[in-house]
Amino acid sequence: RINISDAIISDLHRRIDETRFSDGFDDVTWAAGIPQSELKTLLGHWRQFDWRLAEKQLNAFPSYSTDIDGTGIHFLHIRGKGERRVPIILTNGWPSCFVEFLPLIPLLTEERNGWSFDVVIPSLPGYGFSDKPSVPGTNITHIASLWAELMRRLGYERFVAHGSDMGAGVVERLRANHGARVIGVHMVNVFSGYPTPSDPTAEEHAFLEAASQWRMLEGAYAMLHATKPHTIAAALNDSPAGLASWIAEKFQAWTDESKVSLDVICTILTIYWATQTIGSSQWLYREAFGDIGAMSPPPKQGAPVAVAIFPKDILPAPQAWGERWLDIRQWTVMERGGHFPSLEVPKLLADDIRAFVGQLC
Repeated sequence: RINISDAIISDLHRRIDETRFSDGFDDVTWAAGIPQSELKTLLGHWRQFDWRLAEKQLNAFPSYSTDIDGTGIHFLHIRGKGERRVPIILTNGWPSCFVEFLPLIPLLTEERNGWSFDVVIPSLPGYGFSDKPSVPGTNITHIASLWAELMRRLGYERFVAHGSDMGAGVVERLRANHGARVIGVHMVNVFSGYPTPSDPTAEEHAFLEAASQWRMLEGAYAMLHATKPHTIAAALNDSPAGLASWIAEKFQAWTDESKVSLDVICTILTIYWATQTIGSSQWLYREAFGDIGAMSPPPKQGAPVAVAIFPKDILPAPQAWGERWLDIRQWTVMERGGHFPSLEVPKLLADDIRAFVGQLC
C-alpha cells in the first residue's frame, strides 16, 4: 500500500510556506514559462491539497512490487470482468507517473462485446514507487525487457502494449525485441527523431521542419535532462516551487482546453516530491538519447501497430511518417486532446484501444 509519512507531508507544507518567489517582470501569457501568479495559485492549492484522500483513492487499486534484475518495480494489476480477457500493459512518460492511466482502468476492465482487458500499469524505473536505477544502463531497451519479464511472471505469454511519450518508445522496443510476445502495439504519436528520409512527402517535410523549430523553441528541457540532469535535479528536488513550476508548465503547454485538474497535478507532484524521483525520472532522457536501438528506425515487420494522434500533443505526426516506419493497421486523428489523453479524454483513448485490439483478438 502507498503510505507517505506525515513527516514528509509536513516538511512539504513548511517548504511551500517559505517559498521565495522571484520578482521582476511577469509574462502572464506562459510564453516565458509559468507566470508567478499561476505558480502562486498552484502552490496554494498544493498546500491545501488533501493527500490522504488522494492516497486512499490510489490504494483502491491493487498495487504490487517485484524485483526484476535487481530493480524493484511497482505496478498496478487489475483484472477485467468476464471470461474473455486480453492482457494489456500501459506505459507513461515524463513528467507523469502511473496516475496518468487511472481513468482508463474502469473503461478497459469493463466487459464490452464479450471481452475486457486485464490491465497492468508499471512505474518506470526511477519513477514513482519503482526503484531508482543504481547504475547506468536502464534505458528504453532494457525497460522493455523488464516489462516482458513482468508480464511473464503475471502469467501473460502474449499481451497488448500501449504507451505515450517515453512509454511509446518502450512499447516500440517490446515490439522490436520481444515480438513473439506482443499481440499488438498502440501508441500515442510517432517519434520524430528517426533519420530524415531522402524522399519525404510534403507532409513529412513540414513535420520535420516543425520538429526542428520545436527543438529550438520548446525542447530545451529535454536537452537539459539528457546532458546535465544532475544540475537541474539538485534544484527541483529541494524546492516544491521549483518542482511544481517545472512539471506544471508542461501540463499547461501540452494539454487541450480540457485541462488536467489541479488535484491530479498535485497528486503527481506529491508522488514526485515524496519519492524524490524528479532527478531519476529525468535521467531516463540521458539513457534514451544514448540508446542506439531506441533512437534507430524500428523493424517495419512485426506486431501490428495503431497510432492515435491528438491535436494538442507535441508535434502530431502525419500518417505518412508513421507508415514509413511501422506496420500501421489503425491511424486515428482525434478532434481533441493532447499529450496526456488518458487524463484529458480517457474515453476517446479507451475506445481507440478497444477498436484496434478488437481486430486482433
